[in-house]
Amino acid sequence: MEKKGEAIGNRENTSKDEPLLMALNHVSRLCRSVKDSIDFYTKVLGFVLVERPLALDFDGAWLFNYGVGIHLVQSPDDERLPRPDHGLDPMDNHISFQCEDVGAVEERLKEMNIKYKKRTVKDEGGGAIGQLFFNDPDGFMIEICNCENVKLRPAGSSGRIKLPPGRHNPPVGIDSNGGRGDDSPSRDGESQ
Repeated sequence: MEKKGEAIGNRENTSKDEPLLMALNHVSRLCRSVKDSIDFYTKVLGFVLVERPLALDFDGAWLFNYGVGIHLVQSPDDERLPRPDHGLDPMDNHISFQCEDVGAVEERLKEMNIKYKKRTVKDEGGGAIGQLFFNDPDGFMIEICNCENVKLRPAGSSGRIKLPPGRHNPPVGIDSNGGRGDDSPSRDGESQ
């Protein structure tokens, strides 16, 4: 029997006031066309189509890469999707992906004739964040940024920042051909 204050499972016992989150798992997006969205997220952003549970008996797809999933769901009603002509407003709802080379992403967007908005945000410490905003085929806005250029600091007494543990959740199985394999870690101890 475990005593109060001991580790439970593979996590340390935390205060009842602290959330038990580890990381963002996935973002779900409604689509006009699951096929068009798969093409966009794989070709533009480098996501990989992965198997999803057979129990999900509706039109959709799961994509995964960079430690986060994108779950695509065929929309039964276009009224639930953004208007195609709503524009690019950085102050609107969006999902942001960190990248190492904003310029390389910008070149890919140009090559694929994807309309985008470019912006630079400077902070008081001399750092600058490069940002690109563009829409997926269904009008959901995406940001690409190099946000590591600005250091995160907790504001006031809002809590402490928790970084994901040194493992991948969910585990990813990669065989020697880069395909689906077992869930064993790579040689350096990290899951692929």
